[in-house]
This record gives sequence, structure tokens and C-alpha cells, in this order.
Amino acid sequence: MSGRLIDSGRQLALGLADSLVTMPLLRWTWRGQGETAFAGDLPDFRPADREAVREMMSGRYLLASKLFETGGASPFSLDVDHPDWWNNLHSFSWLRHFRDVRDTGERLFARTLVLDWIGREGQFERDSWTLTLTTQRVLNWLRHLTFLLDGATPDQARTIQRSLGTQVQSLKVRGSLAADPVETLFAAIGLLGAELCITLDLPDIDAAVTRLDTLLARQLDAEGLHLSRNPRLQLSLLTELTSLKRALGRHGNANTAELSNRIDRMHEALDALTLSSGEPVYFNGCGQVPHDVLVAVQSNGPTASRHSALLGGYGIVRAGASVVIADSGLRPPPGFDQESHAGGLAFEFSHGSELIVGSCGPAPSDMPESRDLFRQTIAHSAPTIDDEDHAPRGKATPALALDTAQHMLSLTSVGYGPAFGAEIERRLTLLADGTTLVGQDRILATGQTQTGRMAIRFHLAPGIKVRRSGGEGMARLILPNGMVWSFLWEGASVHEEDSVRQSSYLGFHRTTQLVLETDVTPGAEVAWIFTLEQQ
Repeated sequence: MSGRLIDSGRQLALGLADSLVTMPLLRWTWRGQGETAFAGDLPDFRPADREAVREMMSGRYLLASKLFETGGASPFSLDVDHPDWWNNLHSFSWLRHFRDVRDTGERLFARTLVLDWIGREGQFERDSWTLTLTTQRVLNWLRHLTFLLDGATPDQARTIQRSLGTQVQSLKVRGSLAADPVETLFAAIGLLGAELCITLDLPDIDAAVTRLDTLLARQLDAEGLHLSRNPRLQLSLLTELTSLKRALGRHGNANTAELSNRIDRMHEALDALTLSSGEPVYFNGCGQVPHDVLVAVQSNGPTASRHSALLGGYGIVRAGASVVIADSGLRPPPGFDQESHAGGLAFEFSHGSELIVGSCGPAPSDMPESRDLFRQTIAHSAPTIDDEDHAPRGKATPALALDTAQHMLSLTSVGYGPAFGAEIERRLTLLADGTTLVGQDRILATGQTQTGRMAIRFHLAPGIKVRRSGGEGMARLILPNGMVWSFLWEGASVHEEDSVRQSSYLGFHRTTQLVLETDVTPGAEVAWIFTLEQQ
């Protein structure tokens, strides 16, 4: 308890300090770098879409897979209740679509939007000046500064450079005051990007590299996975870090090499948590990510080494064209657990390009009232007792073991014992070169009396049709690509329920979940199998 009080007191103190330095009376000090000159010297490896330019010029802004029409008004003037769209707009990640245009009118349009933002948001606003958003905006302006300044009047160029300097100075002033460690990390990323683009003053690149590498070392585990255990955040960090790594190629030294190696480990961790269908697992706040950006990031990392492994509380089993990734339910440490989900013993399963079993994912950003609902264990393909969350207490660490020779993963819950007198052991095994997945969920007695009912949920991927035969114990799953998998079970009754899978592109996909149920009794075991029918 004392540790929590200390952490709460520290956050309160940092919050007060940040409120102080962002007061209008003190914000003038941020203009100390107002005359610093920057050059657009950061590489942008993300794909560009010329059609997106035409759409924006016609007043149609498709950002974060949400379309808003402005009717000719500035997009920054809209009152939009869609946080992902709003953040995407204010981060200027869409500037990449303009980088290859040659038409002066299109370039003028991009510069006009930048100047419009400065006119509306150039003074500190807490929502649009978060450290993460400011870092993304600064880096996106620096990536495309050459074409933004090409054709600009001297006054326009000074306005853009001055705004960049003020935003960079805000990262310097506020970075060490952030209560959220991820915000501190993003600020360090932004400051290194700025140092790489300073043209007049002598940049202090080595110090910026050292600070960023130190922060990364604190926030990554030994395998390179961020302590939040959120693949979406891992991708967001790598989107910025990959640009910096490429820009640092001409600044070789020991510190740079260490940072580069750490970024490579991050790539490997993200690859490990990516299913064969090409999407990261929907665990701990990760839902659908922009596929084009994911592919671009992965193509800039080391060659993927796809093998079975244990990684940051996840178990990965690969065999043939199949991948199973399961979550032990390990709780991220305090400060990194804002997006954590109760996904203990949950798994996702893909074969080739098709997802077969997944999770519902996080609630969309414009449905904050549903946030807690989608964080529950029942929103995952996992066993539960009386639909309660598997909740490790104190420093309890969920058991997780991998037998690579047998392609078998074992997980045991922690947290059900006090209420139900039992825990659940799950075993997942890939057989026959990945064409068969065998699961076993067994009750382990931990007390004198066992109570409750175990439900095992399988949230099927969008588009899968379930066909039940007349007999008990078998169903056929028809995938969108025409492949057919048989699902068999014993030791439980089965029924179907509606489910959803969150999609940034199409909203909620209505899907189906299969639910196996049995009473919690000592030694009770439910066995189930997914097996590919030979065509």
C-alpha cells in the first residue's frame, strides 16, 4: 500500500509541476528556441496514397478509418467526437501522402493546413499538445519540411520554423514532468528527431541518443517488448523509432549502436506477436492497426525469425502454416497498465492468411462507456468461472511453460482460488504440421470446496459460418476462403452466442462465439479440437 501511495504522490507532484510550467505566465519561456532552424532530414518509410490527397482537397478526410466531410471548412474547425480521427488529424501523419506531389496547388494546400493549425492551435492547448501528439506532429513536420517550405513566403517559413521550435521546447520542458512514462518516452523520441534536424546550432545528438536509450531500457523487457504488453503501442513507438534509426545511420558510435540493437529487438517482439493472418493479437489494448504501416515497419526491421517462444507473458506456438498466441494474464507494472485487459489463458489462432479464433478487441475510442466491458475475460477466447475475470493478486505470476518439441503450451490461472476453491489449467498443442489444434482445460482444486461453472469461449473470426450436425460433439466451421475446419469437444455442453470483433475500418463485425460449459468439480476436464478437413 505504501508503494501505491508513493506512486500516487509522485504523479500528483508531477501533475502540479506540469500545470505550473504550462501556465500562460510561464509559457513564454518555451520560445527560447523560436529562432532555431530545422531542416526536413528525417526519412519517411510509410506508404503514400495520392488518392488521399485528392480526397482531402475535396473536403473528405478519411483518417483512422473514419470519414468526415468538412464542406470546405478547415478540418481543425470541426467538433469531432472521435478521438482516433482527431488524434490522427493533429498528429499530421497524413502529410506523408503529399510527399511525392509535384503540383504546386497540392503543396500549397498542405502548407495551408499546417499554417491553419498554427493559427488555431499554435498556443498551448492541453488536448492537442500532449507529449505523444506533439512528438508525432514535430516528427511529421520534420519529415516533410522541405516541401512545406518550398514556395513559402519568408513570413510563412518563419512561422513554421518558430512553431516547430516552440513545440520542441515544450518537449524539453515537460518531458521530465510527465506522470505517464510512455509520454516521457515519446518526448525523448521527439527531442532526438529535432536534434537530428537542427541546422544552425551544434546539435547534441549523443546526449539525446543516450537519454532515449536509457528510457527504452527501462520500458522494455529483455526480449524488446514494451512493458504495457500492448502490440499497438509497440507499433506506434516503432513507427517513430524506425525513422530515427535510419537517420542515425551517419552518426555511428557505441551509444547509437546500442539504441539500434534495442530497436531491432522491438521489431522482433512485434513480429513474434503477429499472427500468420498478418495482424497482431488483440490483447491488452491492441485492436486493428493500419496494415500498410505495419507492413512498412516490419519491412524495415531485421529478418523475421518465426519460431515458438515465450515473450513478455505471452506464449507463441508455430507449426506449419498455423500460429497460436496465448496470454498468461501477466499484469503490466503500475504506470504501464492503463490499457491492460483481463485476458488470462486467452488465445488467438490463425492458419495461413485466415484468422480462426480471436478476441473482441478493445472498445472503439468513440465508445468510452464500453471500455471496461471489452477488457473483461469474457471478451477473449478463454475459460472463466462464473464469467469472472482471472485476476492475479499482489505479485502472483501466472504459470506459463512451452514444450517446443511437442508444440505445446501450458498456462495456469491465478486468482480464482479464493472465490471458487479452484484454478484452471489450459494446454494448447499444435499437431500434424499445424493442421490440428488440441486444447485441454482442467480444474485444479485449491480449497476444500469447489463452486461455480466453467465457461470456455471461442470468439470466431468474422465471416466464419457454423454448421452443426445432428450428432453431439462436433461442428463444422466454414471460413471465408472456403476452407473447412471441424470443431470437436467432450466433457461439456455447447451453445452459440453472438459476438463482435472490433474493426477500425468497418466498426464492429458481428461474429459468433462457441461456448462450452461444465460444473467446477475437482479434476473436471474439457477437451476440444480444431482440425482442418482435407479438401
